[in-house]
Amino acid sequence: MCGIAGRILNAPGKVGHDLVELMDAQRHRGADSTGFAIYTVPRETGYTLRGMGFDKSSMDGDLASFTHVMRDHGSDFLSEPQITTDQNAHYCFRMEISDPTDLTAWVKDADTLTDRIEIQSCGRSLEIIKDIGSATDVADKHGVRDMIGTHGLGHARLATESSVLPNASHPFWARPFSDVAIVHNGQITDYFTWREKLERRGYRFLTGNDSELIAVWVSDQIKAGLSMSQALRKSITSIDGVFTYMIARPDGIGFAKDRFAMKPLVVIDKNGDLAVATEEQAVRRVFAGEEDVINHDGPSLMGIWGVGNRSLAA
Repeated sequence: MCGIAGRILNAPGKVGHDLVELMDAQRHRGADSTGFAIYTVPRETGYTLRGMGFDKSSMDGDLASFTHVMRDHGSDFLSEPQITTDQNAHYCFRMEISDPTDLTAWVKDADTLTDRIEIQSCGRSLEIIKDIGSATDVADKHGVRDMIGTHGLGHARLATESSVLPNASHPFWARPFSDVAIVHNGQITDYFTWREKLERRGYRFLTGNDSELIAVWVSDQIKAGLSMSQALRKSITSIDGVFTYMIARPDGIGFAKDRFAMKPLVVIDKNGDLAVATEEQAVRRVFAGEEDVINHDGPSLMGIWGVGNRSLAA
């Protein structure tokens, strides 16, 4: 029942605004939480972190522990961390940090704190914002509409099998690969089998959400030497379940659908200015004219849309 969306602009612009529109149009598909993965103008050095602490009454101590781990890996803040709180017990943060000596090693050590504080995205350009409530609620709280970038993903979540806590919502960062995010509609039936295999390879999962697994699975395949296109195609026959997912990187967005094609996906593409969503009425929020809609309703479909109308199918 979840709703997913993607947006690509031909040049940096208010991609956050458009993603909010796409998800507001699909708010009926998931009332538990809403999330966005936005690719801003890339920074040359350092990383932007987005994340969540689970108890704002212990925020000072938790942030101090996080800072200690970060500095142990040769990194430090490039600006004062931004903290967002409301009536909920959790708090959200945005941080800009210098390059750790070893990104993977730093993430592994930072993840020892995930019972208290959790990194939910790490990237030169990627920022993941997710929280309890509708697209409007999350956008108002975190200033999503004003975020400038080239592309991004959105998700409205109806929790069916995993926790309703906001850290279990989409999009998911492909930990520990920087600048990779995923949204997913469906269910992976061999989730535990694949999770065990990936954990034996050293990967860590912070939720029981099967979508988190897809992000790492695809990234691991690319790390092993496959192209994005090859990894997407392989996922269709290697992962069991009913699914449509989109995975984003700094150069574009890819998608894959299972062999039964149960979960819809529609696209309007005006020479690389692109909107994609679970429902046609959502993409019409961005393109209100008479543009033709491409309905990806067939089984075992996959594709890649490049930023700036670049083909990334190789």
